[in-house]
Amino acid sequence: MPELPRILSVSRLSALLKEVVEENFVQVLVQGEISNFAAPSSGHLYFSLKDEKAQIRAVVFRSQARLLTFRPENGMEVICSGRVSVYAQRGEVQLIVDSVEPRGIGSLQVAFEQLKARLASEGLFAEERKRPLPDFPRTIGIVTSATGAAIHDIRNVLTRRGSGVRVLLRPVRVQGEGAAAEIAEAIDDLNRHGEADVLIVGRGGGSLEDLWAFNEEPVARAIHASGIPVISAVGHEVDFTIADFVADLRAPTPSAAAEMVLRSRLELEGHLDHLILRLAGQMRSRLELLEARLTGFERRLRSPRQELALRRQRQGELEARLQQAMARRIHDAESRLASLCSRLDILSPLRTLSRGYAIVFSEQTGRAVRDGAEVAVGDRLRLRFARGGARALVEKVES
Repeated sequence: MPELPRILSVSRLSALLKEVVEENFVQVLVQGEISNFAAPSSGHLYFSLKDEKAQIRAVVFRSQARLLTFRPENGMEVICSGRVSVYAQRGEVQLIVDSVEPRGIGSLQVAFEQLKARLASEGLFAEERKRPLPDFPRTIGIVTSATGAAIHDIRNVLTRRGSGVRVLLRPVRVQGEGAAAEIAEAIDDLNRHGEADVLIVGRGGGSLEDLWAFNEEPVARAIHASGIPVISAVGHEVDFTIADFVADLRAPTPSAAAEMVLRSRLELEGHLDHLILRLAGQMRSRLELLEARLTGFERRLRSPRQELALRRQRQGELEARLQQAMARRIHDAESRLASLCSRLDILSPLRTLSRGYAIVFSEQTGRAVRDGAEVAVGDRLRLRFARGGARALVEKVES
């Protein structure tokens, strides 16, 4: 009778499979496309790796997920490094991932593009929120390494320009682990300090890895929250960082940032020099004109005695003219008066009376009698002659 096969429990079979798989697939590199990506609150990352013909479940535990420089997404082609295991609860083969690298592009570049897109969608790069630099900064806050090339370049520019501005350095590490947190804290400190009129945040050139601290979210958030205008001056002209996009102004180099800070001051100084030259020219022309006028006045100036004699002569002439005018007016008035008197004399009633006429007045009315009908028999009349008068009694009235 043949020996019956040994009967295994499901748990035992799963354990045997897990042992076989884990002993033979300790370290593998698997290339595929991410799908079914999930990132629960536990911090673990779950997804499937697939190609045209198959797929396998994969997990990145929280301790390793924290080390990723970018966030995996559905549809992303990646190369995963890890080990193969069997998930006993479901009897599934899964890949325990230690690291993930995008295929065809570095993880840092992917992280850069992801953060850039996310911050842009939040409006951190919006042009309308960017502020102009102050025209006359008195204090420049600088966030950079105390021993790097950036601070030396900035100081050289300020010294060469003779700007007289005050430099407030907040030294930080500009690369390596923890550098981003230091830079963000330095920006916050200078804002709390409150003396800086403008901030320059940056460092000298380097590789993408060297500049990475300026591509991290804490630095971007600190620049966005700054109440002081910020100039980003990271690396060389060809280098672009997240800090450049968030800052109020990007400078291609740290020395260029110093030039930008002083630009308004230098332009004003040049304008003032131009105005001083114009003012000096106008003052010189004005003085020459006044000098010419003064010379003319000196030539026309006469002594006070001569001027007094001329005034007295003028006074005499005016007095003679006044006397002549007054005599002429009196003579004219006398002639006119004589003419009026002659005319008045011709019209005088006395002149008429002298020719034999008389004026008759009624004693009852006291008025002159012009008509015989105005009197009656018995009325008393008063007669006025050229010389003297008489009283009469009416005895008869004739029509």
